[in-house]
Amino acid sequence: MELSMMLDYAGDPRRAADEAAALETAGLDAVWVAEAWGFDAPTIMGYLAARTERMKIGSAILNVYSRTPALIAQTAAGLDAMSGGRALLGLGASGPQVVEGWHGKPYDKPIGRTRETVELCRRIWRRETIDHHGITDMPLPADKGGRHGKPLKMLTRPVRAAIPVYVASLGPANVRMTAEIADGWLPTLFVPEKADAVWGSALAEGAALRAPELGPLRTVAGGLLAIGEDAAAARDLARPQIALYVGGMGAVGKNFYNDLAVAYGYEEEARKIQELYLAGHKRDAAAAVPDELCELTTLCGPESYVRERVEAFRAAGVTMLNVTPVGPEPARLIETVKNWL
Repeated sequence: MELSMMLDYAGDPRRAADEAAALETAGLDAVWVAEAWGFDAPTIMGYLAARTERMKIGSAILNVYSRTPALIAQTAAGLDAMSGGRALLGLGASGPQVVEGWHGKPYDKPIGRTRETVELCRRIWRRETIDHHGITDMPLPADKGGRHGKPLKMLTRPVRAAIPVYVASLGPANVRMTAEIADGWLPTLFVPEKADAVWGSALAEGAALRAPELGPLRTVAGGLLAIGEDAAAARDLARPQIALYVGGMGAVGKNFYNDLAVAYGYEEEARKIQELYLAGHKRDAAAAVPDELCELTTLCGPESYVRERVEAFRAAGVTMLNVTPVGPEPARLIETVKNWL
């Protein structure tokens, strides 16, 4: 099992990147960079590439609406070149809140767009001449306004012809597609004890269609990390984030994280969190997050307990434990957990 962390994108990105880079010597294997509707991820990822030597650098995530498949492929290849082959391309459909509210694009065909983007990225990295017509047309045909385009292949030579592609997915159809075509999976709010009941069938169905050359699907999941006799209190730091996702990431009836909470068995709590959050009562929404959900999505408590949580994630198929260290000594936390892996 590898060890990674999410970069804090809500504050000063340079400070956060410097702090993450400093954890490379403590044993951190990878860092994931989100963008949501904040700073763009590739700029920060490029800075991390210059500040590190061994650590993998992943996007979590680039959505498949705001950039063309060709630009996504170029961006990943550029980062891979500048980092010496350490890029991880995290992709996803995001959700209507970001795609329509921020990027002004219709949220249509999310699974088809993701599948097509993965296919085109891989073909571009292999330097194939691209003549593709689907959701995206390359080149643009005359009946859609194209006049001067012709099929092209990537001008530069990628460091790797197969950059690992990780897909963020939660719904059964999307998870099935992820298990079929992706190198890795980026689930959110992952509860290891409930994962098989929620996603087991979809993962198995996708795996049955998986190309052998892809190898086993890798899974990235984890949560807040705090170790100590009084560290369980750190779980409460997860409440606002859970409330944001379950309550605020989308509208009523169109929130994938809310659907996940319902699938976990928290139907009434999910409804209450969403009602409070959308009404502007964010603190009350955070307070309504079930204690059990906070506990099961985090790794906070005495050392023996946290070791048990690590093993629970391992048993659920997690191959990269993704943590957010809490406290004044993040390097000590990373070193401790790395020694268990």
